[in-house]
Parts: sequence; C-alpha cells; structure tokens
Amino acid sequence: MTFFDCFGNRDGDYWQSYSFGEISESVKTRKVVLERLIPRLKIAKIAELMGNFLKVKGEFRTCKIHLGSGNILMEPNDQYLCIVPERAKTKDKVFLPFEGDSVLSIILSKAFLLADDDKITDVTITRQIK
Repeated sequence: MTFFDCFGNRDGDYWQSYSFGEISESVKTRKVVLERLIPRLKIAKIAELMGNFLKVKGEFRTCKIHLGSGNILMEPNDQYLCIVPERAKTKDKVFLPFEGDSVLSIILSKAFLLADDDKITDVTITRQIK
C-alpha cells in the first residue's frame, strides 16, 4: 500500500496533484532564485534542479523536493518521505533576501538535511530513509 492509497482515489489524486504536480507562476520565481542560489551553496555538487524538483543525492537515498509544496519523494520508487519542519522560534531568526517565502526556506533546510542523510539521528526520518 502506498501513501496515496490511504486517501482513496479522489482525495489522493488531489493531494498528489498539489504535492507533486505542475508549478504556479510564483513557484517559477522560486525556481529562478534556486537556479542562482544552488551553485553558491555547500550542496552544489550533490543538488540539481530537475523539472519541478530540487534533487539531492545523500549517502543513503536520492530525494526530490517539490518546488511548489516542499514535499519529498525518494528514488528509485518515488516513496514519500515525511519530514515536518519544526515550528520557527522568533529569537535568532535569520532573514534571507527572499524573506516571506516560507516554502523556499523549507526546501533549502530539507535539502541541507538530506545532503547529510547519513548524519540524521531522528528515528522517524531514518526509519523512512533506510
């Protein structure tokens, strides 16, 4: 049984379309930002934009982060990876030039986390990856 089977066809189709479907015009802007940003980051050698995804090659798995939703599929079988961002703390926030695009910050934080997937200690994540 896949993650999408849990919803029944109608709801699963909607969720899959939102989570991994075509991207909107505002998300295309996010993609342009990532195209310029990724080559300057520590993960540049293992991250690349492919279609509507940021693909990150970790030690254990290669993951695709959807540019619209921030949701993750793991290769080779597009298995869903559930990583829920921790609620942001107001103290010690770092504001980026693209402040206000919370999905972009989620995509980047997931990309950095997955780039070092062999160092992840959270059991709920490692159970899914391995």
